[in-house]
Amino acid sequence: MIKIQFLTMDGCHNCEAAKKIFDEIMPDFKDKVEVTEINMTTTEGQELVQKYSVMASPGIIINDELFSTGGVNKDKLIEKLKSF
Repeated sequence: MIKIQFLTMDGCHNCEAAKKIFDEIMPDFKDKVEVTEINMTTTEGQELVQKYSVMASPGIIINDELFSTGGVNKDKLIEKLKSF
């Protein structure tokens, strides 16, 4: 199972755009991927922000490795998920 931690903030336009990308592609990976959305302002979110040096929202962590911050490229995300 691929574990994605999706760090978001309320009112973040990039986070909303990333959510739409997840909604589009997740049906193709529903049996392989588990996405957990975590608000960056919570204690858990702050711990992950510090651990992975997330400087912009959203932050996307795949299997305990920082994948992207400040947005997400749909094609690169699909390519990454297919590599597992």
